Amino acid sequence: MTKSYSLKVANARLGGFPRLLLRWKASIYKLLYKEMAIFVGLYVSLSITYRFALNDPQKRTFEKIAMYCHQYSDLIPVSFLLGFYVSIIYARWWNQYLSLPWPDRLASLIGCVVHGADDRGRLIRRTMVRYLNLSAVLVMRGVSTLVYKRFPTMTHVIDAGFMTIAEWKEYETLESAHSKFWVPVNWFCNLAGEARQEGRIRDDFAFKSLMEKIQNQKDTQASNPRLNDLNRSEHDKQF
Repeated sequence: MTKSYSLKVANARLGGFPRLLLRWKASIYKLLYKEMAIFVGLYVSLSITYRFALNDPQKRTFEKIAMYCHQYSDLIPVSFLLGFYVSIIYARWWNQYLSLPWPDRLASLIGCVVHGADDRGRLIRRTMVRYLNLSAVLVMRGVSTLVYKRFPTMTHVIDAGFMTIAEWKEYETLESAHSKFWVPVNWFCNLAGEARQEGRIRDDFAFKSLMEKIQNQKDTQASNPRLNDLNRSEHDKQF
């Protein structure tokens, strides 16, 4: 899980950067110390074996094997493979960032095109924005550890006000091998259709813009690489 040290860097004084390098939580040392320990153990065992357990002819044989391996190690383009790997990891991370759901623009559009100063109009606008946030929560529960800890069950989602009990019952009746984040999007579209029929969305152009924005929002959420991995794992469990 990514942990940010931006505030520590902003407030750093003399020796602040070395202290950041010595941090253990979310550090490269914590990630690789087991592999590093295995590597050091193997290296030390080979070194001790070469120096104390082998006789002179065996040492010459060991040296020839080491030289042979070193000769053919140049045939492997390690720098190219490492650069290729880093570019793939960075592209995946950037795609995850771009697929984060941001409801701000769509919420602003809802406030502009869904009219009505009465209680019904305010309820429609609030419910549409709530459906947006509910869809985002369902997506982030599958890809973020922090969000999953905040909402470990659907009961926590209901208690937080993102979903009503009636909506939860309808949500649970739908069977799907994949994430059902699209269900609140369908509710959003149905509610927008009701608002159009009631004249709260005053023209087809505004209704079309709203539908295009919500579709783009759903496509952005569905393109999350980690969500795709989760869907594939759930599909494999089903079959």
